[in-house]
Amino acid sequence: MNTNTPLSGLNVLVVEDVFMLAQDLADQLAGAGCTVVGPAPTVQQALDQIDGIALDGALLDVNLRGERSFPLAEHLARDGVPFIFLTGYDSATVFPDKFRDSPKLTKPVDYGLLIEAVSRFRKGDAAPG
Repeated sequence: MNTNTPLSGLNVLVVEDVFMLAQDLADQLAGAGCTVVGPAPTVQQALDQIDGIALDGALLDVNLRGERSFPLAEHLARDGVPFIFLTGYDSATVFPDKFRDSPKLTKPVDYGLLIEAVSRFRKGDAAPG
Protein backbone atom coordinates (compact mmCIF):
# COMPACT_ATOMS: atom_id res chain seq x y z
CA MET A 1 0.00 0.00 0.00
CA ASN A 2 1.27 3.44 -0.90
CA THR A 3 1.75 5.53 2.23
CA ASN A 4 2.52 8.67 0.23
CA THR A 5 0.06 11.44 0.99
CA PRO A 6 0.02 13.63 -2.13
CA LEU A 7 -2.31 16.21 -0.62
CA SER A 8 -0.61 16.57 2.75
CA GLY A 9 -1.11 19.98 4.31
CA LEU A 10 -3.94 21.17 2.06
CA ASN A 11 -7.15 22.59 3.59
CA VAL A 12 -9.97 21.73 1.20
CA LEU A 13 -13.63 22.66 1.50
CA VAL A 14 -16.15 20.02 0.39
CA VAL A 15 -19.64 21.25 -0.54
CA GLU A 16 -21.97 18.36 -1.39
CA ASP A 17 -25.60 17.85 -0.36
CA VAL A 18 -25.74 14.05 -0.70
CA PHE A 19 -24.40 12.73 2.59
CA MET A 20 -22.88 9.51 1.26
CA LEU A 21 -21.11 11.31 -1.60
CA ALA A 22 -19.90 14.04 0.76
CA GLN A 23 -18.53 11.46 3.18
CA ASP A 24 -16.85 9.50 0.38
CA LEU A 25 -15.16 12.65 -0.96
CA ALA A 26 -14.07 13.67 2.54
CA ASP A 27 -12.68 10.18 3.23
CA GLN A 28 -10.76 10.11 -0.06
CA LEU A 29 -9.26 13.55 0.54
CA ALA A 30 -8.38 12.80 4.17
CA GLY A 31 -6.81 9.52 3.09
CA ALA A 32 -4.59 11.46 0.68
CA GLY A 33 -3.48 13.81 3.47
CA CYS A 34 -5.96 16.71 3.20
CA THR A 35 -7.58 18.50 6.06
CA VAL A 36 -11.23 18.54 5.01
CA VAL A 37 -13.38 21.54 5.85
CA GLY A 38 -17.02 20.46 5.91
CA PRO A 39 -18.60 18.73 4.18
CA ALA A 40 -21.27 21.41 3.90
CA PRO A 41 -24.66 20.69 2.24
CA THR A 42 -25.57 24.33 1.43
CA VAL A 43 -23.89 27.54 0.30
CA GLN A 44 -24.70 29.26 3.61
CA GLN A 45 -23.32 26.41 5.73
CA ALA A 46 -20.17 26.43 3.61
CA LEU A 47 -19.77 30.19 4.10
CA ASP A 48 -20.25 29.75 7.86
CA GLN A 49 -17.68 26.93 8.00
CA ILE A 50 -14.97 28.79 6.08
CA ASP A 51 -15.23 32.05 8.01
CA GLY A 52 -11.72 32.76 9.27
CA ILE A 53 -10.21 29.60 7.71
CA ALA A 54 -7.42 29.72 5.13
CA LEU A 55 -8.43 27.39 2.31
CA ASP A 56 -6.18 25.91 -0.34
CA GLY A 57 -9.14 24.93 -2.51
CA ALA A 58 -12.71 23.69 -2.67
CA LEU A 59 -14.86 21.02 -4.29
CA LEU A 60 -18.29 22.42 -5.13
CA ASP A 61 -21.28 20.33 -6.14
CA VAL A 62 -23.14 22.49 -8.66
CA ASN A 63 -26.67 21.55 -7.58
CA LEU A 64 -27.32 21.61 -3.84
CA ARG A 65 -30.96 20.48 -3.59
CA GLY A 66 -31.96 23.04 -6.19
CA GLU A 67 -29.58 25.76 -4.98
CA ARG A 68 -26.61 26.50 -7.24
CA SER A 69 -23.11 26.82 -5.77
CA PHE A 70 -22.13 29.68 -8.10
CA PRO A 71 -22.41 32.40 -5.40
CA LEU A 72 -19.95 30.41 -3.29
CA ALA A 73 -17.65 30.04 -6.30
CA GLU A 74 -17.75 33.82 -6.75
CA HIS A 75 -16.88 34.31 -3.07
CA LEU A 76 -13.93 31.88 -3.34
CA ALA A 77 -12.70 33.49 -6.57
CA ARG A 78 -12.70 36.93 -4.92
CA ASP A 79 -10.51 35.48 -2.17
CA GLY A 80 -8.18 33.80 -4.68
CA VAL A 81 -9.21 30.27 -3.62
CA PRO A 82 -9.19 27.74 -6.49
CA PHE A 83 -12.16 25.40 -6.81
CA ILE A 84 -13.42 22.47 -8.83
CA PHE A 85 -17.06 21.96 -9.71
CA LEU A 86 -18.54 18.48 -9.28
CA THR A 87 -21.31 17.86 -11.77
CA GLY A 88 -23.16 15.55 -14.05
CA TYR A 89 -24.36 18.45 -16.19
CA ASP A 90 -23.35 19.66 -19.64
CA SER A 91 -21.18 22.68 -18.93
CA ALA A 92 -22.49 24.62 -21.93
CA THR A 93 -26.08 24.59 -20.70
CA VAL A 94 -25.80 25.04 -16.94
CA PHE A 95 -22.72 27.11 -16.19
CA PRO A 96 -22.64 30.91 -16.33
CA ASP A 97 -20.11 32.22 -18.85
CA LYS A 98 -17.62 33.20 -16.15
CA PHE A 99 -17.47 29.60 -14.88
CA ARG A 100 -17.75 27.77 -18.20
CA ASP A 101 -13.98 27.13 -18.30
CA SER A 102 -13.59 26.39 -14.59
CA PRO A 103 -12.21 22.96 -13.66
CA LYS A 104 -14.91 20.29 -13.42
CA LEU A 105 -15.09 16.67 -12.42
CA THR A 106 -18.00 14.51 -13.52
CA LYS A 107 -19.86 12.52 -10.89
CA PRO A 108 -19.32 9.83 -9.88
CA VAL A 109 -15.84 11.19 -9.31
CA ASP A 110 -12.91 8.96 -10.17
CA TYR A 111 -10.48 8.78 -7.22
CA GLY A 112 -7.36 9.21 -9.36
CA LEU A 113 -8.75 12.24 -11.18
CA LEU A 114 -9.90 13.74 -7.86
CA ILE A 115 -6.46 13.47 -6.27
CA GLU A 116 -4.74 14.78 -9.42
CA ALA A 117 -7.12 17.75 -9.65
CA VAL A 118 -6.90 18.65 -5.95
CA SER A 119 -3.09 18.38 -6.04
CA ARG A 120 -3.17 21.44 -8.35
CA PHE A 121 -4.41 23.50 -5.38
CA ARG A 122 -0.90 23.36 -3.94
CA LYS A 123 0.60 26.85 -4.13
CA GLY A 124 2.42 27.38 -7.39
CA ASP A 125 0.76 24.41 -9.12
CA ALA A 126 -2.65 25.96 -9.79
CA ALA A 127 -3.20 27.26 -13.26
CA PRO A 128 -3.57 31.02 -13.39
CA GLY A 129 -7.25 31.91 -13.32
